[in-house]
Amino acid sequence: MDTRYIRNRLYLSPKDQKTIKNTPILLGGSGIGSVIAECALRFGFENITIIDGDQVELSNLNRQNYTEEDISTDKTAALYKRLKSINKDAKITCHAKFLTTENISSFIDGSEIAINALDFSSDVPLLFDSICKEKNIPVLHPYNLGWGGLVTVLTSDSLSLDSIAKPNERFNELNVVEYASSYLNFWGKPQKWIDDIIEDYKNEKEKISPPQLSIASWIVAAMCTHILFNIATKKEIKKFPEFYLSTIMGS
Repeated sequence: MDTRYIRNRLYLSPKDQKTIKNTPILLGGSGIGSVIAECALRFGFENITIIDGDQVELSNLNRQNYTEEDISTDKTAALYKRLKSINKDAKITCHAKFLTTENISSFIDGSEIAINALDFSSDVPLLFDSICKEKNIPVLHPYNLGWGGLVTVLTSDSLSLDSIAKPNERFNELNVVEYASSYLNFWGKPQKWIDDIIEDYKNEKEKISPPQLSIASWIVAAMCTHILFNIATKKEIKKFPEFYLSTIMGS
């Protein structure tokens, strides 16, 4: 095994290490995706394409993989520099562009696994999923729950996220978190802290982005990297409507 990954031994076989090295990953969005990208790269995924048109803002620094020096620069440029400083030989491709209905297909082609970390401010995230499903590309959806992480995986034979959409409402991340909480309550595994945060967020007078913590960013990054590994090495995974939840909180 390559010296870089010698401490991965026993957990990963040399064959698995080679497999993930050559598995092309597409990362749509480099907010929470910035942390996922680093975790996946350090684990051994060395073929990563990242697409995001945003610039780094001060409010990103509580949870995303950027520094004060990166503020006002393209997220993809800052992340490219960061990832290349970890592994200069890795194939890191970055596009400082927003995904649109017109260009999305061209960026998806050639990937084997995708991560949808896009903001649900338009229909593009759902279109991203739809195209990936048509091309038989599994899609991970990561969610920062503050004290825990939630990840759903869509495949060609799974349900789509819009299957839980509410009538006459634009689908968003909150729909998925509410679904997961309801699912846990139904099966006798309630996470009251999630319900409390949802209620408090809905009661905020100012409508701003949901609260998120650095803790969950790193939890989600670990979860996604493990799922990427399982998909790349043909192991079983949970498919939506099932999901992955990891939290440092009690019930």
